[in-house]
Order: sequence, then structure tokens, then C-alpha cells
Amino acid sequence: CMNYMLPVSYAWGNFSVLAVGIWAIVQRDSLDAITMFLTGLLLTVLTDIIHISIFYPPHDYLSDAKRFSVGMAIFSLLLKPVSCYLVYRMYRERGGE
Repeated sequence: CMNYMLPVSYAWGNFSVLAVGIWAIVQRDSLDAITMFLTGLLLTVLTDIIHISIFYPPHDYLSDAKRFSVGMAIFSLLLKPVSCYLVYRMYRERGGE
């Protein structure tokens, strides 16, 4: 999805949530880290929908690379609810209410 079709904010948003996720995994007893990761995942679901819907190229300009990029972005978006559920279970295991 890094075919310069989507704006830089898409990459920065997803990579920053990935960095918070790594921090949440390393800090096993931190409830704040897992809360920030869950919040970031939920926000990126919304922003990914907005980015994909606004910057989807017209059919005339849809090359194979762009089609693959859009497919991977949509696949990532479809996997995020599963990730949110798993992170929520981690939140509950760490003592969240």
C-alpha cells in the first residue's frame, strides 16, 4: 500500500500505531500502553476508511500496482477488527475493566 496512491498521513498513522503496539507488547504490566494501542487501532480504522474512500483512483488510472496497493490497504482494514478484539482481550487480562 506504499505506492504513493495514499497520502503520507496514512503511512504515518499506521506506523505510529505499530510503534505503540510494540511498546504495549514490551511493557507487559502497563495498562496505559495497551489502552493507547487499542485507541490508536480504533482511530486508524476510521481514518483508513476515510483515506481509502477519498483517494481511491478512477478506473482509468488503476494500474496493477495501484490495484495491489488498494487491495492490501483494504485487507489491512479488514484485519483491524480482529486485532482490536485481541488487544481488548489483552487489556482485560492486564486488569482493565
